[in-house]
Amino acid sequence: MKRRKRRWTDLSPAERVVIGSGAVVQFALAGYAWADLARRPAASVRGPKRVWGFVIAINFIGPAAYLCFGRR
Repeated sequence: MKRRKRRWTDLSPAERVVIGSGAVVQFALAGYAWADLARRPAASVRGPKRVWGFVIAINFIGPAAYLCFGRR
């Protein structure tokens, strides 16, 4: 039996709020991490800034990893 993909319109209002809130948190966290990385001198970052820029793009894990482990 093949499962039908759920569309945005199939979701309940509560599910939409949870997904929307998660997206807002993800973008805010990534934006903050990228802004911090851009302003921080390379000597204050563990590893290459370019690599951290790509890592931050990974959902939730990337910005959290940079903020916890990427800064000196």
